[in-house]
Amino acid sequence: METKKSKTVWKVLGLFLILMLITGVIYPLVVTAISQAAFKEKANGSIIEVDGKKYGSVLLAQQFTGDEYLWGRVMNLDTSTYTDENGDTVMYAGPTNLTPASEDYEKLIAKRVEKLRKANPEKADEEIPVDLVTVSGSGLDPHISPEAAKYQVERIADTRGMEPEEVQKIIDKYTEGRFFGVLGEKTVNVLEVNLELEGILK
Repeated sequence: METKKSKTVWKVLGLFLILMLITGVIYPLVVTAISQAAFKEKANGSIIEVDGKKYGSVLLAQQFTGDEYLWGRVMNLDTSTYTDENGDTVMYAGPTNLTPASEDYEKLIAKRVEKLRKANPEKADEEIPVDLVTVSGSGLDPHISPEAAKYQVERIADTRGMEPEEVQKIIDKYTEGRFFGVLGEKTVNVLEVNLELEGILK
């Protein structure tokens, strides 16, 4: 009886070790190898790198506040006390937990609208695209709508001494279409636009 139990235990342990080897070592190595060979850029985070310098991922938002830049979605930043290996402060962002029905949320939106009106006086009579005053579900959405980008064209052009058409051309360059041409909406990648405005991307 004990011998049968021992054999069963060893069989179970052997099966456990085999499955652990397959799922914990072989499978991850195979998937990693395939992703690095076929989708290296995406597998490594879709990082924008120019002349050996990394500027960020096209998949994660960065906060731009200068009048010379295209502004993205509102970000709830938490700098806290986190630092990276270089000693620079690391910023974390997340969604808001305020309900749209609350007075606090209404005041927050009004404050954001006021800021945008002040920064874009030439658009005083135009409706502000909703994505410029609301936080995305992830808090890290790198895109805005073409309408939100167009709303900022004149401010960027005036600040940089460019023609509005030049700014719009750059925005159009980094406007992504609907998935399969039918799903979702068109979006503009804020980081890519700003890097081209700075002459980093061409």
